[in-house]
Amino acid sequence: MNIGDAAQRTGVSQRMIRHYEKIGLIPAPLRRDSGYRDYSDVDVNRLRFIANARDLGFSIDEIGELLELWSDEHRASAEVKALALAKADELGRKVKALAAMRASLVHLARTCHGDDRPECPIIASMSGERTAMTFGSAEDD
Repeated sequence: MNIGDAAQRTGVSQRMIRHYEKIGLIPAPLRRDSGYRDYSDVDVNRLRFIANARDLGFSIDEIGELLELWSDEHRASAEVKALALAKADELGRKVKALAAMRASLVHLARTCHGDDRPECPIIASMSGERTAMTFGSAEDD
């Protein structure tokens, strides 16, 4: 199948398929006499694997490790589990960091009057001004 068909079957864009080929996540497919790439069902399965791993937050390097494990029939599932748990821990840290950022933004938005005045604790906070929290809350209006 051509690259368009492979992209449609996997949900991976043609551009990303070419990129994955360039960086070695997928082997270069056979070429037709016309020079067009000819993807096999094996290639499509590999692309689906990559897409699913990306959806779970794995990096390109981590996906490379997972692909090696996937192709190793003698792998220990403990290795795969360790990678998954490490990714879950990393995502947990990111969730906490995002929650803290969100809380800061909500707090700053609540302290902003949101009117025609130029004073804004949101801008003041981002600029490092000490007066960022001295403007009062939006409920004080």
